[in-house]
Amino acid sequence: MLAKRVAEIPAGDGWIFEPKWDGFRAVIFRDGDEILIQSRDTKPLNRYFPELVETLRAALPERCVLDGEVVIASASGLDFDALQLRIHPAASRIKLLAAQTPASVVFFDLLCEGDEDLTGLPFEDRRQRLEELLGSVKPPVHITPATRDRAVAADWFKRFEGAGFDGVMAKPVQGKYEPDKRTMLKVKHERDCDCVVAGFRWHKDAEGTAIGSLLLGLYNDAGALQHVGVCASFKMEKRRELVEFLEPYRRDALKDHPWKGWAEQDAAGSGEAQRMPGGQSRWSAGKDLSWEPLRPELVVEVAYEHMQGDRFRHMAQFRRWRTDKPPAECTYAQLEVVPAQELMEIFPEAK
Repeated sequence: MLAKRVAEIPAGDGWIFEPKWDGFRAVIFRDGDEILIQSRDTKPLNRYFPELVETLRAALPERCVLDGEVVIASASGLDFDALQLRIHPAASRIKLLAAQTPASVVFFDLLCEGDEDLTGLPFEDRRQRLEELLGSVKPPVHITPATRDRAVAADWFKRFEGAGFDGVMAKPVQGKYEPDKRTMLKVKHERDCDCVVAGFRWHKDAEGTAIGSLLLGLYNDAGALQHVGVCASFKMEKRRELVEFLEPYRRDALKDHPWKGWAEQDAAGSGEAQRMPGGQSRWSAGKDLSWEPLRPELVVEVAYEHMQGDRFRHMAQFRRWRTDKPPAECTYAQLEVVPAQELMEIFPEAK
């Protein structure tokens, strides 16, 4: 089941609110000794989180289906970078990481218990059944906090952001579980940032005639331009207009480009530089991520949700061009730093 984004936490008595977790969404099945941790796109995740398989076998009833999130919690908050490192081809590497940074599971819905399909029940009933079923579970298995109090949800939205939460979920009290439908609501954080536009990618269906995304950069304390993410929120008409708009900035762009080394590695087919704008990753295997350099003279204002380390966690949204701002002023210093919020109330073992 999916969620529709809204600007604010809804009012009224018809909602149950939860923190929005930043991890790997997973539907988890148990049938006897068989455990399946299944990703949102139906891929099995068992091999990437071996430490969870036995834990779930011990914690869950003999036959059930639950919806939840696989997360890694540290003393400073949720660690999405550590989760991404788990998607690795080497079993020995996964085993090492499982011991160093063990994962947890947070459940927020019960879809089946025994032979009973619960998806047609109101969410408040499924939530009650979830609490009854897993009320005695211990870490690393958890039930997400939930409230009907909008003020509590607003406090979570503000206070838990520093712990890596995405925002707040609002679920209809009477809502059924409807796969692929956006009957839930999500309220997420959004901020503005001025970035240098240092390159672009062609649109996958219109190479040479439409822009797919802009590559964004920020200067660090040493004066080096760091790739922080992409902006791609354009209608097709705008994508075509951008080709002409960006053309002057393509001339001699690579001559003194701060990412020249990355471009040369990309052209040579090197697989070593994973963080370059055109670099392949485990998540982008098979996708064409080649890029075209631009002289780093354009500044764009974008909206972003939050940072994952030194990069935007999600795709940024175009707001406007900043012709009044020099690129040198596009630094990390402009970003709002959200203090870390301990997760001890939910994850007492994350010390």
